[in-house]
Amino acid sequence: MRWLDKISWEIVLLGSMLLGLAPFLPEPHLFEKISMLLAGTLVRPIDIFDLFMHGIFPILLIMKALYTVLRTNPPPKSISQES
Repeated sequence: MRWLDKISWEIVLLGSMLLGLAPFLPEPHLFEKISMLLAGTLVRPIDIFDLFMHGIFPILLIMKALYTVLRTNPPPKSISQES
C-alpha cells in the first residue's frame, strides 16, 4: 500500500472534486451512474466506463484516508492469557 503514500493529497482531492462531480449541472455523472447501478439499469459499456472514470478518484480518496487513519492508529494487540 505504499503506492497510496506516493499520491499527493492535493491530486486526490482535486481529482475527486473535479472528475467526481463533473459535469456539475444538472446532475453529476457519478450520482447518475450510482443511481443507475442501484436501479439495475447500468448495462451499457459506456455507462460502466463512465462510472469507473468518474468514481476512481473518490475511491482513491476513501482508500487513502482509511490507510492514513489505520496506519497512524493501529488496532490494539490482543493480550493472550497464559496459564
